[in-house]
Amino acid sequence: MLITPLDRERLREQFLTAKPFPHVVLDNFLDPAAAARIASAYPTFEQARALGDEFKGVNEHGKIQVTDAARFPAAVQELNAALGSAAFLADLAYITGIEGLLYDASLAGGGMHVTGPRGRLDVHVDFNYLASQKTYRRLNLLLYLNPEWADSWGGGVELWDERVTRCERRVAPILNRCVLFETSERSFHGVEEVRCPPGMVRQSFAVYYYTEQPPADYRGVDHTTIFRARPDEKLKRYVLMPAERALREVRAQGQRVRRAREKLTRLVAR
Repeated sequence: MLITPLDRERLREQFLTAKPFPHVVLDNFLDPAAAARIASAYPTFEQARALGDEFKGVNEHGKIQVTDAARFPAAVQELNAALGSAAFLADLAYITGIEGLLYDASLAGGGMHVTGPRGRLDVHVDFNYLASQKTYRRLNLLLYLNPEWADSWGGGVELWDERVTRCERRVAPILNRCVLFETSERSFHGVEEVRCPPGMVRQSFAVYYYTEQPPADYRGVDHTTIFRARPDEKLKRYVLMPAERALREVRAQGQRVRRAREKLTRLVAR
């Protein structure tokens, strides 16, 4: 059995009462031998570059994301299948109280994550709607696969209060530790800067779960990832983030103009 048996009653109580939003941390999530095997199957940073997409923005930098399951090593494919199994979905539904959970086989935004030294992911709430599947995002599952990790290397996942004034919990990304939390309009989270030595990386696997119906607190507005600066990040809040948003809008406007020109060219050519 890949996933170790879960104490559903205990985890349900922990999840539903956790602060600053519903979550639970599960150590020894996988069979130890399986966890070691999956961790050792991960690509290097350079190898991952050839398999996925690298982030180089203000809010997300130094991370490579591989979402195509066909490119996963065999051990990672086995993990992916287990996290999408009917039995595990039933466990998640009981622990979280969220019925009708759906696994996203496309792994939009998820899959294998490899982050190098000085990589980071700023505080944010995730996109709330997956248009390709017409489903609403409800849960994040993050599994850490780092056989060696010192506290001084940072890279912990941070859970913040709703106003992003205080980090309520920080969880180190050690081998075989899983963090499960509810995705909502108040589930602000991020990753502290990775400070591992050169040549090392932070390894994780992410899966997101959805429902066909929106959550009770759905505000009727679909959105992409919404970033917030940490309290001490004044340069980022007032200069870097607004500049990047403006640049994205300029690029989006350019794409709209190009599409309009292409459409006009096709019409004239008829």
